[in-house]
This record gives sequence, structure tokens and C-alpha cells, in this order.
Amino acid sequence: MDTTTAPAVLPDEPHQDAGEDAPWLTAEEQRLWRAHLEVSRLLMYQLERELQPYGLSINDYTILVELSEAPQRRMRMTDLAVATLQSKSRLSHQVTRMEAAGLVARDTCPGDRRGLFAVLTERGWETMRHVAPHHVRKVREHFIDRFDEDQIASMYEALAPVAEHLRELRGRG
Repeated sequence: MDTTTAPAVLPDEPHQDAGEDAPWLTAEEQRLWRAHLEVSRLLMYQLERELQPYGLSINDYTILVELSEAPQRRMRMTDLAVATLQSKSRLSHQVTRMEAAGLVARDTCPGDRRGLFAVLTERGWETMRHVAPHHVRKVREHFIDRFDEDQIASMYEALAPVAEHLRELRGRG
């Protein structure tokens, strides 16, 4: 039996540290939550594997996307960290690796001696132009094409408020 989608067995007696009013998930809620976790993990795993032949990780690709869509193909490192959900330190290491591959460069911020921009290089832009069609085909194959138009609309309607809520929480932190 696949335990990643099976409903959790709720305790007969609440754990003392959980409190008696713990908001346990119903069997249907648990099934939805576990399916979401499994799809998220498996989809990211598969997309990561399919970027490997291009020498990219999913984090590399995310950075390339953000920079390719930014004005002048550049973003402040702090903004890029927020956009990619990475700590400043982790992003700095990631950008260092991508600099070594010639995909991005760092540039100073005029008027802010401590600030830095991440800039998409010409090689990074060409990589993005080469890899993006493949990536989009795989997103379509593994995710979008699994749904009809009504399901896509319904899923967007269901997920958009969750994303908005989480963006708001992220903005507070």
C-alpha cells in the first residue's frame, strides 16, 4: 500500500503535547494534503532530473527565469533571494556557481556600495532560450496535460488564495 497518500491514523486519545483541541485533518483533508505533497515532490524531482542534461538544477533554472523576466535582465540580490525563496547566503553560493558557469554576473548598485545586482549574461540568456522550450514541454507533459480546461480553472481558483496567503506571510517575515 502506498502510505504517502493513505489517511493518517488519528490517535484514539490526543497526545498530551498536542492538546485536546488539535485540529486533526479529516480523512479527505489528509488524503488531499498527502496527494499535494507527493505531487509537489515528484514533480520537482522529475523536472530537476530533466534539467540535468543541460547542466542546470531547478534552482538554477528559477534564477534564470527571474533574471530573464526582470528589467534589463538584472535584479538586486536581496530581491532575487525573496523571489526564489532562498536565504541571502544560499543565493550567494548559488550565484557564485552560476557565475563560474558564465550564466550570471554580479554588478554593483549605483548609489549603494553594499548592494549587488545579479545580471543575466549573454550565455545565460542563450541557455534560457535553449532550455525553456524543453522545460515548458515537460511541465505540460507531467502536469498541465493531466487536466482538462475546467480542472485547470478550478485548480487555479483553489490554489490562488493559498498562494496569496503564503505570499502575505512571506512579506511579514
